[in-house]
This record gives sequence, C-alpha cells and structure tokens, in this order.
Amino acid sequence: MSENTHISDLAGHIGEAVAVHGWLHNKRSSGKIIFLIVRDGTGLVQAVVSQGEVAPEVWARLEGLSYESSLRVCGTVRADPRAPGGCELTVSDVEVIGPSAEDYPIQLKEHGVEFLLEHRHLWLRTLRQVAIMRVRDEVVKAIRDFFYERGFVNIDTPILTGAIGESAGTLFSTEYFDLGTAYLAQTGQLYNEALAAALGRVYCFGPTFRAEKSKTRRHLTEFWMVEPEVAWCDSECNMRLQEDLVCYVVARALERCRSELVESLERDISRLECVVPPFPRVAYDEAVAKLQSLGSSIQWGDDLGADDETLVAAESDRPVFVYNYPKRAKAFYMKENPDDPRTVLCDDLIAPEGYGELIGGSQREDDYDRLLARIREERLPEEAYGWYLDLRRYGTFPHSGFGLGLERTVAWICGVHHIRETIAFPRTLKRIYP
Repeated sequence: MSENTHISDLAGHIGEAVAVHGWLHNKRSSGKIIFLIVRDGTGLVQAVVSQGEVAPEVWARLEGLSYESSLRVCGTVRADPRAPGGCELTVSDVEVIGPSAEDYPIQLKEHGVEFLLEHRHLWLRTLRQVAIMRVRDEVVKAIRDFFYERGFVNIDTPILTGAIGESAGTLFSTEYFDLGTAYLAQTGQLYNEALAAALGRVYCFGPTFRAEKSKTRRHLTEFWMVEPEVAWCDSECNMRLQEDLVCYVVARALERCRSELVESLERDISRLECVVPPFPRVAYDEAVAKLQSLGSSIQWGDDLGADDETLVAAESDRPVFVYNYPKRAKAFYMKENPDDPRTVLCDDLIAPEGYGELIGGSQREDDYDRLLARIREERLPEEAYGWYLDLRRYGTFPHSGFGLGLERTVAWICGVHHIRETIAFPRTLKRIYP
C-alpha cells in the first residue's frame, strides 16, 4: 500500500490498495453501510464503509464522526463512472487524525455574508471557495507565462515608499524611523519606469493598498495588481498589449479550469468564449455623450463612476476600451494628448456584465517640464520625485504601461458577484479579521 495517494491520482490505481489523507466533507449512512465523502485539496472521493468489512472499533468511531475531521482512509480503488473522478474507495480502515468539534460552524446550509467572513478561515474549505482559489491560481500563472513568453523581466518594487503614485487622499501612512512619513504603495509603476530604462520590458506583480472608504462590491483596501511597463511603446501599443493579455488569461482559464467554472461556480462560459480581439474602443468624449443620452448625470471632465462603466459596456460581449480622459480626472504622470491638451493619452478597460474597470493604463509623460508642472499642480512634494524626474533628464524616452487588478479579473472570469471572494483573506473598510 502506498504511503499516501492524492485523490486526483486514484484513477491510476484501480484495483490497488491505497491510503488517502483528507478531511470529511460529508457523511451519510444506509443501514450497515456508511458513505464518507473525503476531500484532500486535489478532489473528492466517496469512501464506502461496510460494517462487516471493518473492525468494530472503526465502525464505532465513524458513527460519531463530525464534519471536517481529518482522516487517513485505507481501501481498494474501484472504478465507478457515477462517482466523482470516476472511482471510489472500498474501505478497510479509517484512522481519525484530527477530530472536529461537533459544532463546526459552517454546515451544508446557507449562512449570512458577515458570518461567513467572520469564519473565512473555515469558509475557504467549501467547494465554491476552493474553485475560486484554483481559478485565481491559474490566472496568476497565466499572467506570468504571458509576460515570460514575451521577454518581460519580473521586478519587485517597494511596498514602503515615499512617492505618491495615484492620490494622496487614498494612502496608508506610517512613520519610518527618523526619515518622516512612508506610505504603503498604491502602485509599483513609478519604479517600473526606472527599470524600463534599464531592461526595456518589465513588470511587477504584488500587493497594493488603497485607503478608499468604499463599500462597493468592486473594492478592497489590499489587492494584487500586475503592472507592466514598456519602453518605446505608445498608447496604441499599450492597448494592444492589454487586449492580448486579457484574451490570453481568459483562454487559459477556459482551458484549465473548465470544471471549476462550470461545475462548482455554474459560470456561463459562453460569455467568456466571446472574449477575443478586437475589443471595442470608445473615446471619452463619445462615452460621455452616450452616457448623458442614457440619463447619466456625468459631465465632461468627470471620471466614470461604477454605474457609468456598467452602461458603457452593457451592449458589448467583451471588454471595452474608453480612452483619452480629461487631464483633471487622471494621475499626474499621464502624457498630455498633443491633439487635445485638455486630455491625456490613457485608457480604462471596462469588463462586461457589470464588473467594471479591469485595467487602467497610459502613455507616460516623458517631457521633463510638463511632468514637473503637473507635480506642482497636484502640490506633490518635489523632493520626493527628484529621482523620478531624473528619468526625464537623463535619456527620456516614450513609454507606456498599465495596471490590471487581479481580484476584479478573477471575479469577472468566475462570475462572482463580490470581489471579497476572490482573495483568501479580504481586507475591506470594515474588516481586518481574520
């Protein structure tokens, strides 16, 4: 008998005696037979225990076994096309490794969201949450493969920084020894720009922090973002890269996570199969006119709100680019549009089905004087951006980049209503436990 066999590998051991380590997902009995549903992280298996084929003490301990007890189940693998994975175990012995208390909080019934979040450490064991985590993992792998295949270099940018990336009003701050105030990074972009001048094509992928007092289903205070930066790439090139990345990631999820999407999450994958290039493109001016015709109160110069984003993408079966926003609605580092100095060369990529902005990107301002003027307009501390301005003083070059929010992307792919389910331990305005 093997020391331990993963449930996902059982189909290769038909007729053999094996041992499986896992947790009790469910249990039912029918007279002198007990059916155990056991999970080990790789899958589920039904283990059939006949009273006459196990020792009396084994039978006795199974009768009082509680959900989520950890077990070592020994038995013979039998083919059964009706069973999960196409096989089941005929049990010879069960050892209880870690018994579970009878009052296991999360039973096979409906619970309120706050209750589930309070018990997030246990909620993660449910099949739905396992499926979401598997999709997330595959999306992360796909993102890294996409950039690796295209010659990008992965770099790690600081989490603690003295430079504001987006908005001073959404920063978490801390005192940094005797050097004054430091901030949890909103973005790695500014540092990416320095590395793009050294390596050409780079990306960072890590946690970012926004102290936004937002309670919407699209926001977290801590989330993961992938941010590429590309030398000699303009806004048009930047949008093509975004389009390629999103199509690559969605195709990979469909290829490798189809069972999670269809069986566990009941996702309508026909919606995802439409995600192919080209994506529709709508200029900001056109978007505002359309939104106003649909009853939105948006005025030229405003950023798009959540409802506006939903309306913009409502008629599309794939993500939609909105590009060239007003300067005053966007960050200081975006390049002025030479055809309309009121606007900047940027884009937001809006997901269909009401999932909102997946990506924000722009061509960067590579002119020293214009960038310095924007820093002063925003009343940012010039001394904190001396190094950033140096990138324009010493060999400035056209470059572009973007940030893709991992959790929003996973929520859209999975068809999950709220972003909090797409990260193991969500941090929101009202939650930092567990």
